[in-house]
Amino acid sequence: MSFEHLAIEIDGAVARLRMTRPELMNRVDEPCHRELIEAFRILAHDRAIRAVVWSAGGRVFSAGGDLNEIYSQTADIDRRIEMALQARELIYGLLDIPAPVIVALHGHAYGLAATLLMLCDAVVAVPEARIADTHVKVGLVAGDGGIVGWPSAISLMRAKYHLLTGEPLTAKDAYGLGMVTKLAETPEACWKTAESLARQIAALPPIAVQGTKKTFNALLRARADEVLELGLAYEQGSLTTADLVEAVEAFREKREPVYHGH
Repeated sequence: MSFEHLAIEIDGAVARLRMTRPELMNRVDEPCHRELIEAFRILAHDRAIRAVVWSAGGRVFSAGGDLNEIYSQTADIDRRIEMALQARELIYGLLDIPAPVIVALHGHAYGLAATLLMLCDAVVAVPEARIADTHVKVGLVAGDGGIVGWPSAISLMRAKYHLLTGEPLTAKDAYGLGMVTKLAETPEACWKTAESLARQIAALPPIAVQGTKKTFNALLRARADEVLELGLAYEQGSLTTADLVEAVEAFREKREPVYHGH
């Protein structure tokens, strides 16, 4: 399959998944959702793949979602339902990939991208890269996997802090918390280190590696089964609020928002 916003390259036992919209800061919007879902399916069903490196072009890994797209869902129940279905497919689709997925985080990751990287198996990052789930800052419940990914990567209390405030943390700090696997000083070193780790894993017995990963992912699936549907339901509800409209309009108008809780 040819992609417009992504690229997949197979090099022996290692697959490279790359986001290719630097002009839009690799935002994870509906077109990107659809392509990522299909890419995850391809990576899950190719038994020759023993490791995956996930990277992105441009200055950032991903700037998160599209505010205009979010705003457009406030009065469109069909779009809200479709986006919830896509979020579900993204989470479970990523967890279905049997080969370990290594993220090369050469720049910032916001929103859903930050959640997805925490559901991967290793993260190599430059120290200054920022990781943040900013849902609450635009009036959204962090329901599309944040409650699954963040507490699985760091402590529950720290996860609560970052999801309830939307405050970012640097990859250097994330490394200290256990969220990042390795640090690399430059983007080039980040990509090379992620590739090296993928090659190291790909050289190991695949049945042993994949069985171990599937067992780890059973923990994440259990967490998703417990909370994902509830989180998505709350998130859909938050898409209809006046506070979300105020958050988006205040951002566009470059002013401080005023929230009333409805």
